[in-house]
Amino acid sequence: MDVLSSLSGAGSSLLGYLIPFLFVLTIVVFFHELGHFLVARWAGVRVLTFSLGFGPEIAGFTDRHGTRWRLAAVPLGGYVRFFGDDDAASTPDHQKLGQMSDAERRESFFWQPVRWRAAIVAAGPIANFLLAIVIFAFVFMVFGKQVTLPRADQIAPASAAERAGFKPGDLVLTIDGEPVESFSDMQRIVGGQAGRTLTFIVQRGDTEVTLNATPELKEVKDAFGNVHRTGLLGISRPITAGDVTVRHFGPVEAVGMGVQETWFIVARTYDYLTGLIAGRESADQIGGPIRIAQVSGQVATFGMGALLSLAAVLSVSIGILNLFPIPLLDGGHLLFYAFEAVRGRPLSARTQDIGFRIGLAIVLMLMIFATWNDVLRIPMM
Repeated sequence: MDVLSSLSGAGSSLLGYLIPFLFVLTIVVFFHELGHFLVARWAGVRVLTFSLGFGPEIAGFTDRHGTRWRLAAVPLGGYVRFFGDDDAASTPDHQKLGQMSDAERRESFFWQPVRWRAAIVAAGPIANFLLAIVIFAFVFMVFGKQVTLPRADQIAPASAAERAGFKPGDLVLTIDGEPVESFSDMQRIVGGQAGRTLTFIVQRGDTEVTLNATPELKEVKDAFGNVHRTGLLGISRPITAGDVTVRHFGPVEAVGMGVQETWFIVARTYDYLTGLIAGRESADQIGGPIRIAQVSGQVATFGMGALLSLAAVLSVSIGILNLFPIPLLDGGHLLFYAFEAVRGRPLSARTQDIGFRIGLAIVLMLMIFATWNDVLRIPMM
């Protein structure tokens, strides 16, 4: 009986991670591929396949334009395959391309002017950024934003805040000239600026005081026991009943905040990558599918608003990742097109083939590394 209960609990736990994970990933992948698809149709390119997932087809249909819409068995991505492509990565079949008629060339992705090919490729990441803005705006309008005044109620001894001269009761007004509306906003700004001196303007009684503080990079655990490396000042504020208000926004203001949220993620990602190169950040923060599934299940316990916000964050992350100048990714294709635009002719087939092989190796290594990080985070029984 205990064994059956354990198996039942494990199954429920797995579904608790799997369903939110598939929900979040499917939304993000669908809109990424939809960006490619819509601009390709606009350019007159024939789209052979629109696939959510890889591998064997589970279900699908063919539309009146001849595009096969399919749901595949491995839900870890997706692709759009164009007329003239040799595979899902849009590597060209040069033998078939050379035998095409003029009419077929007009429908082939490969024979489009470089500006159209670049637009089709860039449309995927752009769709991810637009999706994030729309999701964030929807969340701010429907679910609102929790606001707690950015007041320093407690200052940890020997902390960066104490050294900077913070006093209990200080109300943070701006950080490096950026207005701060809530305690969570302050935490988010400080968390991404470890090791950098920030200028705070705080209200102390009836006067404004300027303080300079440098957040310290430390490891902290969240409510689920996950370890994160983040910048800390040593300021805390106990949350009491009635201390938190929920603010809702109109459409225009919500869209503006959606843009701000999306830009914040882009900027924070850039800071992390530059910190990684400079040795200030650790590569163990990089996660893969297992990590996304775990976080999706955890965030889902906070409700639909939190899960949608996670989808927006993931959408921005996938948009950024796809813009990396790595052959096989969208950014790699754009790099090739940039060379073509400058040279007046495309790179040789052999050069592109070597580039795609190198890109595949890099992507596989990143996937293996991220998955290994995920495995190391799994708690041992």
